[in-house]
Amino acid sequence: MSQDQDAAGAMSFIFEAGVLKRAARTGWWFAGVKQPESIAEHSFRTALIGMMLATMEGADSARVSMLCVLHDTQETRITDIPHIAKRYLAAAPNTAVTADQVGGCPPAVADVINAAVAEYEAGETLEAVVARDADKLECLVQAVEYRHQGVADVQRWIDSSRAALKTASAHRLADAALTGAPMAWLSPPPA
Repeated sequence: MSQDQDAAGAMSFIFEAGVLKRAARTGWWFAGVKQPESIAEHSFRTALIGMMLATMEGADSARVSMLCVLHDTQETRITDIPHIAKRYLAAAPNTAVTADQVGGCPPAVADVINAAVAEYEAGETLEAVVARDADKLECLVQAVEYRHQGVADVQRWIDSSRAALKTASAHRLADAALTGAPMAWLSPPPA
């Protein structure tokens, strides 16, 4: 493969990933959120939470952040399928979708992305466990924010996200999210 083909293949995936900036997290529509956050917005904060959780849990924070950034990239092709819809649909495995997405990338790039998605999907390494916790914790935090904005029907997202958490650090952060106020950071600290 020529360098021009490699660059074109990599750019194709970059353009495709840009769709995530416009694609909504559709499950929130069931809670009454008219304009939910995008998949890219969710992935950004998931990566930030993942980096923090990794540091708290003694995992590789760079690896966790990468897993978090890539965990929903497949949704450019299969969309954000709401949890209830998954009962009725059979989607291709995320690893297969990713392999298709990065097929034109330089082989080294494709290998890194494919390996990261496979690791996340297998959920066996500490980094994958922390990345999955970051994903669930971000959903819980988003539900708390929506509740503070007046969306009443978010408790099921809070409960299911919290029940899925594995690490002690994620449970501590969930407790803090549930007892905190999303806009408290705007108040100056006491003198």
